[in-house]
Amino acid sequence: MKTKTLYIIALIGVIVWLAVQTFQPSLHDPNAVPRTVTARGDLASDEQNTIDIFRKSAPSVVYITSIAVRRDFFSLNVYEIPQGTGSGFIWDTQGRVVTNYHVISDASRLEVTLADHSTWKAVLVGAAPDRDLAVLQINAPADKLQAIAIGESDNLLVGQKVFAIGNPFGLDQTLTTGVVSALGREIKAVTGRTIHDVIQTDAAINPGNSGGPLLDSAGRLIGVNTAIYSPSGASSGIGFAVPVGEVNRVVPQIISKGKMIRPGLGITLANRRLTRELGLEGVMVLRVLPGSTAARAGLRGTTQKREGLVLGDIILAVNGKAVKDYDSLRDAIERYDVGQQVTLTLMRDTSPIDVAVELEAMD
Repeated sequence: MKTKTLYIIALIGVIVWLAVQTFQPSLHDPNAVPRTVTARGDLASDEQNTIDIFRKSAPSVVYITSIAVRRDFFSLNVYEIPQGTGSGFIWDTQGRVVTNYHVISDASRLEVTLADHSTWKAVLVGAAPDRDLAVLQINAPADKLQAIAIGESDNLLVGQKVFAIGNPFGLDQTLTTGVVSALGREIKAVTGRTIHDVIQTDAAINPGNSGGPLLDSAGRLIGVNTAIYSPSGASSGIGFAVPVGEVNRVVPQIISKGKMIRPGLGITLANRRLTRELGLEGVMVLRVLPGSTAARAGLRGTTQKREGLVLGDIILAVNGKAVKDYDSLRDAIERYDVGQQVTLTLMRDTSPIDVAVELEAMD
């Protein structure tokens, strides 16, 4: 009886389904064809410009993989693991690549992947950690190397368009756009030193963009994407780039010397604690190195005489910019090049004086 009831229910279900199919119109049209495309005309001029910038600049942008060596705790075997990734750009047809120092700082081995997806072993030419810049060398043939166009950063304006090309999250050749949000920002390098006159942009900069180029609307390099301000580690509309003026000053030094050549005065300075204990403002000169440009300019160091301590010159300003300690003095001096002349405002005895001093190369 139970089986017969189930049979009747199933039969009724089939009859209902057939009835629905018979009286319901079909949802499928065997004669369906694609819709006619509505013509939109030419691309807007700003769209075409963005496309042209990417096409022209992308071949200059590279993908950098840093590889670290680790030793297995149990077997003591040595093995390699990916340490991190970042971006960079081709500086010249001799195979030099510029990137951030923090991208390659802990690497045991480096690889550079070009826009054509060929990968090349890279060696470190040199670095300027205080500027978060590094130069790598690859042995790719010149016909694979398209050097990036160099622009200017001194005449940038807030609001002008910028374009960032890089490899965020390992994605190949990604373009983001935005504007210059602010100028004259300061950020900290991995060494703790301050990088001055940094460009702030709202172009999306994510992990993997570091070391890549920030371009103007002519496709010229105006900065090296370096950092983002984000609690989550993803772009929050606040990115920073080292200005190309600093890059164009530091990179040739790295290529020729393997490091940034620091300008200096040839003096030894008192530490902040001693200066504070003496109740002084500025930076006190402890010793003037014999034969230095400071010695030739007549700067005076601190001396100990029978009657007591005779204070040396106290540096108050460099070219009119006030300095209060060693770090601010070094920052002020490093805005200039070796061989340039700066005017030091000194407190000598009880009177302020100005003295011109030529900057010399320091180790």
